[in-house]
Amino acid sequence: VQLVESGGGLVQAGGSLRPSCAVSGRTFSSPTMGWFRQVPGKEREFVASISWFGRGTAYADSVKGRFTISRDNAKNTLTLQMNSLKPEDTAVYYCAASRRAAATKSLPDFGSWGQGTQVTVSS
Repeated sequence: VQLVESGGGLVQAGGSLRPSCAVSGRTFSSPTMGWFRQVPGKEREFVASISWFGRGTAYADSVKGRFTISRDNAKNTLTLQMNSLKPEDTAVYYCAASRRAAATKSLPDFGSWGQGTQVTVSS
């Protein structure tokens, strides 16, 4: 499966961004999709994930209530709606695909990755 992110950018604290991920290839072999983020010098961390039909979702505590993950299987698109952004949300955001059937928070469960999109939140 191939993943291409877009929609990152620069926004002021309190603002919103909506990065998306275009998915192609054998999408049915990777039913669970997710978002991770990474800042220089730190490990890549889980943000959110969603199962194939969108009934199961998981969020990091740091983004719960502010971020919403969604998917459109007909359009092969994954989206992350980010509201009430904070400077600490600044990172490169990566789209990822997992063979797991249920939403998972574990990075090793994800075997396919996009190239990342930069999100910068100014104070």
